[in-house]
Amino acid sequence: MPLAPGTSHTSDFAGRSWSEAWTEGRDTPGDCIPPSMVAPPSPPPPPPDPQFVLRGARSAVHALHFCGGAQGQGHPLLLSGSLHGLVHIWSLQTRRVLATLDGHAGKCVTWLQTLPPGPQLLSQGRDLRVHVWDLAEGRNAIVDSVCLESVGFCRGSVLACGPQRWMLAMPGKGGDEVQILEMPSKTSVCSLKPEAEARPGMPMCLQLWQLVTVAIRIPVLIPVPVLIPVPNPVLIPNPTPEPVLADSSPLPLLLAGYEDGSVALWDVSARKVCSRVACHEEPVMGLDFDSQKARGVSGSAEKALAVWSLDEQRALQVHGTHQLTNPGVADVRIRPDHRLLATAGWDHRIRVFHWRTMKPLAVLAFHSAAVHCLAFATDGLLAAGSGDQRISVWSLYPRM
Repeated sequence: MPLAPGTSHTSDFAGRSWSEAWTEGRDTPGDCIPPSMVAPPSPPPPPPDPQFVLRGARSAVHALHFCGGAQGQGHPLLLSGSLHGLVHIWSLQTRRVLATLDGHAGKCVTWLQTLPPGPQLLSQGRDLRVHVWDLAEGRNAIVDSVCLESVGFCRGSVLACGPQRWMLAMPGKGGDEVQILEMPSKTSVCSLKPEAEARPGMPMCLQLWQLVTVAIRIPVLIPVPVLIPVPNPVLIPNPTPEPVLADSSPLPLLLAGYEDGSVALWDVSARKVCSRVACHEEPVMGLDFDSQKARGVSGSAEKALAVWSLDEQRALQVHGTHQLTNPGVADVRIRPDHRLLATAGWDHRIRVFHWRTMKPLAVLAFHSAAVHCLAFATDGLLAAGSGDQRISVWSLYPRM
């Protein structure tokens, strides 16, 4: 009997033909089932619907960030930034807006991040400002601001350096530079400018992270005098403290995706590029890095994801690309438990992959406009913001 178009002889039998599977499963001459009577495989279950949808942003949603609730409440909050310059603070318990922050003069909010020491929020807008908001005890006040020197699409990144200190990476002047500041003092740490021959174009996305090296102590052997001469002196371990071979202080590093499709790793302390690798033919629109696996992923304006890794010599290597149906990846996010990867598509789709194998798991077709941003909560909840002014919240493959 001829097969339907697109049907493989071996798709349901792990590489075996119909006749091989038929023969292998036969115990007696009369107990086999002809292939024509075998039930077709059941179709995969349809993608789930959102757990809930937040409406009320009043314009396209371009930034999302989960954070913990106020002291004593314990309920997580979701922060969203809109095209018209507003930051909304959503309660995930009531699914309503708790507060609205208006500090970017009607310009698009592109990045949101809370600071680890306390209830402070960073918001970046296309008004060339990064604001620091005090959200303690119901306050919604701007307590500090940093002026940007580039109006590009690049989102900032932050790294905690101590209880009350943090490092801020943001686009710098000249179009191709990245400015690093120590906050809250606003002290300039460095300006990272690519080599003249590299010409990567503008930085499109940034991610600060910290490499913690382990101190290795080497025992020192010293000669001990003896009364009877011997050919070789006796060596015993030195009781004094051993020298440290490796520095145990944290090392700040920066991953940057550029306009030419490359991804570079910067040593912030040394102010130099450790490695650069060509990942895409179009500008890098989003990247994320798994420091536990030393493995990252990036998306661009083309229809492909690039998966790359970092070796012990801090060299970036592309491991492969995963082709997508349509071009345009606005954001990529790895779930905090390092099990799932989600991508935001210009084609209105959210795609979910198994992070280790890159096996496609789901295509979530809920939104009616481009998906601009994604955020994972620590409990695995996924939020997606779209040009259709809605925020979809999903519970996918709950964490075990």
